Amino acid sequence: MPQRNETTKDRIISAAAELFYREGIHAVSVDAIAEKAQVTKRGLYYHFRSKDDLIAAYLEMRDQPNLEAFQRWFADAEGDLPAKIQAIFRKLAKAAGQTGWKGCGFLRTSVELVQTPGHPAIIAGRRHKTKVEDWLCLIVGELHAPQEARKIAKQIILLLDGAFAVVLLHRDPSYMESAGEAAVTLLRAATRD
Repeated sequence: MPQRNETTKDRIISAAAELFYREGIHAVSVDAIAEKAQVTKRGLYYHFRSKDDLIAAYLEMRDQPNLEAFQRWFADAEGDLPAKIQAIFRKLAKAAGQTGWKGCGFLRTSVELVQTPGHPAIIAGRRHKTKVEDWLCLIVGELHAPQEARKIAKQIILLLDGAFAVVLLHRDPSYMESAGEAAVTLLRAATRD
């Protein structure tokens, strides 16, 4: 049932987001999205030139909320920088233990589109990951020189994205916790240098 004040375009993106996240972008047809959004296929194409544009819109819709969740978890955590970074991993581990968790939509989409590096969704995913890295660089930069902060931010991104992949493979959220512990070790070692 459409929600009040929700535009048709928003309804299409919401329907696509639910289906893409649950089933994967290749498994979901435009017909299925149109049906879920309660629009005609023609209506869907009125708002999106192609399924590719809709896939990009799905990721763009996830961008800011995902970054804001990381920022909120960091801000709400107690302790020093390593403890606050570890809190992000703990929140992700908790989310990974929920029914229906399917990992990082940005990474899953990039895997499905590995043969098309210029795809609009790959570009949207790259922008998102860069925003997260830039934010990490900013907060790490409060304690480290810019070049060192960038290096540490990249290492934390590798821990995050690696944990997403391994948790999804093993269906074991403890890998996210282990990645958080590695981030603490990394940050504490960098502070001692």
